[in-house]
Amino acid sequence: MTCGLHAVSVPVFARILRQVSSLLDKAVADAEGRKFEPAVLLQSRLYPDMFPLLRQVQLACDFAKGACARLAGVAVPAFPDEETTVDELKARIARVLTFIEGVSRDDVDAGFERMITIKLRDRSVEMKGVDYLNNMAMPNFYFHVTTAYAILRHNGVPIGKRDFVGV
Repeated sequence: MTCGLHAVSVPVFARILRQVSSLLDKAVADAEGRKFEPAVLLQSRLYPDMFPLLRQVQLACDFAKGACARLAGVAVPAFPDEETTVDELKARIARVLTFIEGVSRDDVDAGFERMITIKLRDRSVEMKGVDYLNNMAMPNFYFHVTTAYAILRHNGVPIGKRDFVGV
């Protein structure tokens, strides 16, 4: 039995994004319990030169939808970065989930050998789909999700590993 790119990407992105949405719910409940506006958390950072929670979640969403689209050979949907509330951020996650879960399994699997070009700040990088998924998309996705988790944890939101992993 073979395991295609769809099986190791779409369900993983979807499960973790659902966990991020759940983490945001817990953050709101905690903020309300401690009597402060949840929006404060959206601008929280681990360090001054790092992106705040809001941007970390946006980027995790971008890596998930971008990977699925590029592997499937379809246009990456553009979602403007206009969220300012937790509800808006959760709506973005929901839009990404709808998109990635709607991408054809066969199309994503066909991306294994497809050459994918990624434009970075100072250059373009070209690699096969499998290498893009394993060496760029997944690590970046997990980096931003982990950083979002760490920002919430750093701010005292009572979450743990099970909240991140979802088991």
